[in-house]
Amino acid sequence: MALDSLILAIIIGTLAAIVYSLRVLVLLERRIARMDENIEKMTHVISREELQILSEEKKIEEQEKSLMRRKKK
Repeated sequence: MALDSLILAIIIGTLAAIVYSLRVLVLLERRIARMDENIEKMTHVISREELQILSEEKKIEEQEKSLMRRKKK
């Protein structure tokens, strides 16, 4: 009888450890998903700013070209 109780306690303890580990994994997965979302938002902002910078550079280059043309005349 005592051996049966011991084996049952070991099995229940093992199952409890598995459930706890799965809980920790779920929490970590949620945290990683939030980090992923934040990285995605940051890359979106950076790409938007990069496009803005490129368009401003293009405008400046066009202005420089027009000034050079005026100097040649």
